[in-house]
Amino acid sequence: MSKGAILVTGIPCVGKTSVARSLASKIGALYVNLNDLAVRENLIVGRDEKRGSMIVDETRLKDRLAEIIEKCDEESVVIDGHYAASVVSSKLVDYVFVLRRDPVELRRLMEKRGFSNQKLWENLASEILDVCLVEALKFHGEEKICELNITSRSVEEIVEEIMDILEGNKKCGVGIVDWLRKLEKENLLDEYMKF
Repeated sequence: MSKGAILVTGIPCVGKTSVARSLASKIGALYVNLNDLAVRENLIVGRDEKRGSMIVDETRLKDRLAEIIEKCDEESVVIDGHYAASVVSSKLVDYVFVLRRDPVELRRLMEKRGFSNQKLWENLASEILDVCLVEALKFHGEEKICELNITSRSVEEIVEEIMDILEGNKKCGVGIVDWLRKLEKENLLDEYMKF
C-alpha cells in the first residue's frame, strides 16, 4: 500500500466507525474521525437545528486533513465520516469504501440509536438513493470506489474483505446493491420513502 488516505463512508448507523477503527488498528494506520476532528479543532461554522447536527467548515477541514495526511508518520490514514468523500482531496486518496446496509436492517439500528421522524426518514432515503456512493463517485471517480454490502455482517468480516482488497486479492467496484428495486419487490418502497 502507498501512503495515502483510505476513506470509510456511508450513512449514519452503517458501521463506519467500528470498521474504520478496526481497519486502522489492523494495518497500523492513523485513525481520524471527521466529527471528532471538527469539534476538537473548532472547524465548525454553525449548527443545523432542524437536523440536530453541526455544520463544518469544509474548506478548513479539507486543508487540515491534507496537512494530517502529508505529515503522518504511519503508512496510511483511515478517515471515518459520512461526508469524507467531499473533504479529502482525491490526489490524497487511495481507496473509498462506501458501506451499504439494507434499509430494513438500517431502520432497526437507527431507531435503536434514537433516530426518529425527519432525521430517520432522510437518512433512510439517502441510503436507498445511494447518496454517499454518488458523492464518492463525484469526487473520486469509480476506480477508487469500493461499495460493500455489510448487511448482517460482523466488523471482522467486513475488515477481512477490505484487507483482501487492499492486498490485491479481491477486486471491488460499484453497483453492488439496488435498494430501490429490493424495497419495491418487497412492497416496502412507499413506507421507506416518507421524507
